[in-house]
Amino acid sequence: MTSCTEVMRTIPISTFNATCLALLEEVRQTGEPIVVTKRGVPVVRIEPPATTPAPRRKLGVMRGRGSIIGDIETPISPEGDWEVLR
Repeated sequence: MTSCTEVMRTIPISTFNATCLALLEEVRQTGEPIVVTKRGVPVVRIEPPATTPAPRRKLGVMRGRGSIIGDIETPISPEGDWEVLR
């Protein structure tokens, strides 16, 4: 974010209209904002987006937080209780 006392480059809207893509690329490369004016009155301020941190990885986020307690192979109920085996 820039301070209010900082002098920014201003361009008329007709110049912006003619060179829009080049000006957007310039802002992206330099990081310096540009103010577009219409009849001397500021209309819009073009600045690069704020940098955001990379999103946290979701896959494996709980890795290492669980533990196995007891036997995980033996069924919890006798096989006779299972209807599918009858």
